[in-house]
Amino acid sequence: MCEYCGCQQIASIGELTREHDAVVAEVAEVRAFLRDHDVEGAAKTSRRIAEILGPHTEVEEGGLFPLMSEEFPDHIEALEREHRVIEAVLAEAAEGIPSDPTWPTRLLAALDTLRDHILKEQDGVFPASLSIVDAQGWEQVEAARARAGTAIHDHPHDHQHEHPHDPEHEEHA
Repeated sequence: MCEYCGCQQIASIGELTREHDAVVAEVAEVRAFLRDHDVEGAAKTSRRIAEILGPHTEVEEGGLFPLMSEEFPDHIEALEREHRVIEAVLAEAAEGIPSDPTWPTRLLAALDTLRDHILKEQDGVFPASLSIVDAQGWEQVEAARARAGTAIHDHPHDHQHEHPHDPEHEEHA
């Protein structure tokens, strides 16, 4: 992920990036579960992704995106649409294993969208925010974070995974 512009030195962007990193690790787990035909493991990990993305999306849509939308209205609108698509597929696993046999395939497609989405934010929105968001704006983003909280802690993998980590597939996350 991007580290060249210094945007991660801003606390709000640093936390959003940490959440992206946690999600990417979870996506690798989902892919491993699905490769092993373990839909239950994929559903459980999908719930963890949704848990991380909940406050993350609140911070973006309630803090950062409104500050960026005047300059990049179409881009921000597209990112918000992607949020809805990803959330919808993840939500199908909210109560357990989805009964729809197409869910694993649709989940993989949503995770591909999520991967591209993260890159758009980290390589586009976050660096661009340095020239658009002023001190008052960053206070608004921090206020959104205070309201939303976070679902990650100092150790993003402080929960137990039922599947060994598979670094071979990490680049596909």
